Order: sequence, then C-alpha cells, then structure tokens
Amino acid sequence: MEFDWEIFAPLFAHTLTLWWVIIPAIFLGLIVGAIPGFSAANTIIILLPLTLAMDVEVGLIFMVALYCSSRMGAGIPAILVNIPGTAGAAATPLDGYPMTQAGKGQQALAISFVASTAGGLLTTIVALLAMPWLAQVAFYLHSVEMIVVMLFGISLIATIAARDTLKGLIAGFLGLMIGAIGADAVYATPRGTFGFLELYDGVPLIPALVGLFAVSEAFLVIEGETILSKKGQDLMRRSGWSETLEGVRIALSRWWHIIWTSIIGLVIGVVPGAGASIAAFVAYQQSRTFSKTPELYGTGHIEGLVAPESANNGVTSGTLIPLLVIGIPGGATAAIMLVVLQFHGVTVGPELFIENPELAYGVFTAMAVTYALMILTILPLSRYLSRVTMVSTIYMAPLIIAFTLVGSFVPREYIFDMYLAFGFGVLGYIARKTGYHTAAILIGVILGPLLEQYFLRAMKMAQGDVTVLFSSSLGNVLWFCLVVSIAFPYALEASRRRKKEKGAG
Repeated sequence: MEFDWEIFAPLFAHTLTLWWVIIPAIFLGLIVGAIPGFSAANTIIILLPLTLAMDVEVGLIFMVALYCSSRMGAGIPAILVNIPGTAGAAATPLDGYPMTQAGKGQQALAISFVASTAGGLLTTIVALLAMPWLAQVAFYLHSVEMIVVMLFGISLIATIAARDTLKGLIAGFLGLMIGAIGADAVYATPRGTFGFLELYDGVPLIPALVGLFAVSEAFLVIEGETILSKKGQDLMRRSGWSETLEGVRIALSRWWHIIWTSIIGLVIGVVPGAGASIAAFVAYQQSRTFSKTPELYGTGHIEGLVAPESANNGVTSGTLIPLLVIGIPGGATAAIMLVVLQFHGVTVGPELFIENPELAYGVFTAMAVTYALMILTILPLSRYLSRVTMVSTIYMAPLIIAFTLVGSFVPREYIFDMYLAFGFGVLGYIARKTGYHTAAILIGVILGPLLEQYFLRAMKMAQGDVTVLFSSSLGNVLWFCLVVSIAFPYALEASRRRKKEKGAG
C-alpha cells in the first residue's frame, strides 16, 4: 500500500466544497457529545437511513465530521458542570471543572478546543503518513500487552491515592468491585446482580458516569448560590474575548504536551475495542507521572486538561485505520461506517487504497478538514458557553439531574438505569462529602471489566499459565515502562526532598 501524494491537493480542495455537509455535522456532533447518554454511534444509527440514501462519499464525510465533533462536545459539560458527555471525557473534569469553579471556564473551554483540534489534526496527518505501520499495531498488541496498557490507566488510582492512600485505594477497589458485577465472561455466572436481570450485562457505563459525576455534583452545588467561587464570579463578570485568546495562547504554549498525548490516543485507538476512555486515563496518568508539578493535578492544572482532550481526539483517526486497512472496525462508530460501506458495495482492505484511493484517503482528508473548520466555528462559542456557570443553582441543579437521568435512559431504554444513575449520584455525594475521590471509583468501573476480559482471554489461551503475562517481548517492555512510570514520582519526590535537606543544611 503506497501513497500517491498527487491525489491529496485535489482531494483536499474537493472536500472543502462539501462544507455544507461538514458544518451542520459539526454542530450536530457538538450537541450530541454534550448530552450524556448520546454518542456519535447511536446518533449515526438513528440517521442510518439518511446516510444510506446519500452518496457513499457524502455519507462517510457526514459521519466522520459528526464523530470528530462529538469528541469535542463531550468535554464541554465536563468542564462547565462536571458532567462528562461520554466515557472518553471522564478524565477531563479532573482539572477542567476546578478551572471553571475558579472563574476560568472560558479559558478552559478555549484550551480544550485547541488541544482537541490540534491533537485530532496532528494524529490525522500522522495516520496518513504512517498508516501501513500503524495498521500493524493491532497485530502486535494482544491480550497480554493490553493487560499492561489497562494497568497504566488503573495505576491512576494509585496516583490519586497518593493524597490519601487509604481512602484512594478504598475508592479504587470499590470501583473495581462494582465493575465486576454481572455475568462472568467464562461461565456466564451472575455476580453481585442481586437478582436484577438488568445487571447481567454488567453495570451500564452511562448511569455510573453521570451518577458519580453529574448527579452528585448537582447535590453539592445546590448547597450554594452558583457553582463558582466569589472570586470566580467576579472574574466571569469581567471576562471578555481576551480570556478566549489567552486560553488559545496557553494551549499552544503546551504544543509538545499536545503532540505526545495525542500520539498515545492514536496508538491506543488503532487497537480494536480499546476506546477513548482508556486513552484519556493513560494520557492523564502519564502526563502527571512525568510532570515537574504533579501536586497541581486535580486543582485546575493546564496540562491535566490538555492531556485527556488531546488523547481522546487522537483516538478518532486511530479507530478508522484498522477499518480501512484490514476491515476490522476499531469501535462502534467505525462498525456503523463499515455497514454503510458494505451497503454501497465498497470492499475495505488494502485493495480499497488501490482501486478507490480517493475514497480511502478521503476519509482522513475529511477528518483533517473537519478539525480545521471546528476551531473556526466552535472556538468563538467558548465565551458564550461559559456563561452557563452564572446560572443560579436553583435552576441549574434540577436541570442537571433531569438531563442526566434522561441521558442514562437513552442507551438501553431501561427505567432501571435512571434509578441506577440516581443511586450512583447518592454514592458520589457521600464519597465527596467524606473525602473519597469519585474519579478513582469511576476508573475501576470503566477499566475493571476490560482488564478482566483481556486477563481471562490470556489465561484461556495459555491454559491457566500465569507466566504468559511475561511471555511477550513487547509485553515485557510495557511491564518495565509501567514499573518506571509508577516508581518515577516517588523517586522524583525523594530527590526533591534530598535537595531541600541539603539546601537547609
């Protein structure tokens, strides 16, 4: 599969002529991503008859634009009101929301938008340049390697626990226990379901997500007049376009951080089934591990916001590579795109790049054009979107609860899920009031079941031999990197302590 660089200039120009498809899809994706429970996948399913009726090229461009913008849209409520729109934005509020509470919501949105578009645009270009090699990642990252990748994300629990070891570990293990609820992957024996058939497939992610973050936050904010501090209210009243420009400047000054965290998202995105949530947590964990100021993470730190937003947008181009190159969809949205391609008689695989290169490369060109248009259309909205935080909690809290409960109903259409979201809201409220970190619980709920699946798959293939976890050369390299990333903060802290002691002496 060789590149024909001569097709790109006319292909890019042709894609720009389809702005009338891309721009409406951008705004639709922005709305879809911002509503908890909705996603690009289920929206595209709803609109599937429309996309099937379109020309295959127009339909794909519409889906790609919707997919990219929904990733960015999920970060908006995560930053403003502590409600991640999707699991991929679950790490965004860790530092995005504290910025909003300090009256820097407009700045935080601008940083998020720039990090998202820059990360997405960069990884799209890298995907085009390195597609033949990136397509091989899915063949090298098997169950053993994915177990270690998962542990990178789960080790964030230990990072959070560093502030209060006992409470952090209790919260993390509680999340892992909740994630274990449901029928086990081997014998389909129900565990911890308490007789509820709705839990046999495991704890649904959206109710857990919106409950722990959104509903619990609604219970907390109703205790005050607004979600902003007094200083934050003053800053918000005085804010103008300068805050948006300042956010852009700050984000661009972290260009290297955007590059390497978005590459993490790209590589993880290539692995079918890995997803944006894993990429976001791994990027956040790595960002904090190798930061010179790890203690600032979770308090409204810029790099803590840039890392997950760059990574979860880096995933978008990664998920399409295995779809187009080897015919294996990298996620739910890519699977729906495969249905549309098959409906139009398009065969995916290496032949696609030879027989119809305009369509194969056109998908990534459309993604690049979408990200370029997004920064022009969405960035000016940051000033107006941030004003939501000025609304009184008398109105804000009921709206948050209403929207999130409806959002928790949408994916499976079970009333049970609304009760479950409310139950997680109570759990999250108690955890916050008693000093337990809800993010640690959520990490366990999201990554625990995935870790179990890959572990059981590895054990089944090795007939129960645990040493298979150390049988892969690439896996062993990843194990070494995991140990280093966990030990590095402690070694760095010890080094700083020794320097202080020498300075004092």
